[in-house]
Amino acid sequence: MSGPSGDYTATLPRKRMGAAVLFTDALGRAMLVEPVYKDYWEIVGGCVDADESPRQAAVREVKEELGKPLVPGRLLVVDWVPPRPGRTEGVMFVFDGGVLDEVDTADIRLPPDELRSWAWCGQEDIRVRTPESLARRILAALRAKTEGATFDLENGFPAP
Repeated sequence: MSGPSGDYTATLPRKRMGAAVLFTDALGRAMLVEPVYKDYWEIVGGCVDADESPRQAAVREVKEELGKPLVPGRLLVVDWVPPRPGRTEGVMFVFDGGVLDEVDTADIRLPPDELRSWAWCGQEDIRVRTPESLARRILAALRAKTEGATFDLENGFPAP
């Protein structure tokens, strides 16, 4: 069976994808942003658009959310997220944004219609400000960054 273009792959299931960038400070805290449309915080990132690679999406999201042309480093985490009410399953990518200092953050420009604020957050703040599965993903990304590793996760847990 094939799709309208005769391309069999066009008939295959599609997954939602997201790309994020983990920025840290010299103390190893993660940068979290506070969306105006959610009741929890996130790391910089968003949806991967059609015909866009996860890395390209990460670059675009950093520009849109922080107003900075920063290019992410290596891949830290790939996390399969199961479906839940109101959301399809998805695959989330987290890239290393490097260590930022006061000079790097001085010119951050948040889009007021999307983000309220940002903050450096340690592990406890991450657990308090983000949903459990996102906290697990961020904490795994912090660990991957420290260890020089890349982690394969399922819902924030190490894949079997």
